[in-house]
Amino acid sequence: MTNHDIERIKNLLGTHNDFPKKGIVFKDLFPVFQDPTAVEALISNIVHHINSTYEEKIDAVVGLDARGFLLGPLVAMRLGAAFVPVRKQGKLPGECVSAVYEKEYGEDIFEMQKGSIKPGARVIIIDDLIATGGSAGAAGELVKKSEAITVEYVFVMELAFLNGTKKLDAPVYSLIQL
Repeated sequence: MTNHDIERIKNLLGTHNDFPKKGIVFKDLFPVFQDPTAVEALISNIVHHINSTYEEKIDAVVGLDARGFLLGPLVAMRLGAAFVPVRKQGKLPGECVSAVYEKEYGEDIFEMQKGSIKPGARVIIIDDLIATGGSAGAAGELVKKSEAITVEYVFVMELAFLNGTKKLDAPVYSLIQL
C-alpha cells in the first residue's frame, strides 16, 4: 500500500466526539466503505501483509463485533480461510464460549460458537481499531479456549498512546497509528 493510499484512508475516517460517551473520540471506519477503491486497497494491504509474513496457511480469521465483520470475511475469503464471528453476549445461537473484558468505557462479554475453530488452527484476529486491547484480548482468550493459535492481531487503526497491544499474546499489525 502506498503512502497515498494510507492518507486516503485516514482522510476518509470519520471522527465523532463524545461517542459513545462524553470524553471518547470515536474513529469511524464506515465512511471508508463509501469508496470501493479505498476498501480494495485496505483489504489488499492486509492480505499481502499476512501472505508475506507467514508461510503456513491461516485456517481462520476471527472478526470482532461489529466492524471486524466488515473486514474479516473479505480477508478470510482471499486467504482461503474460514471466517468466525466473535459477538457480544447473547447474540449467537447454540453453545458458546465466553470471555469478559474491560474497555475504555465499561465492561462487556464476548462469545464465540463452540467448535467454530478447530484445535490447532492458525488464527488471525481482526478489527477496525485497537484502543485499550480489552476486546482483542478477549477474542484471543476465546481462541485459546478453542485450543487454537492466534498468529497475529490485525487492526486498521491503533491508538498507540493507550498501549493496548501490550495486553495481547501475539504480534500486532496496525495500518494506521493515531
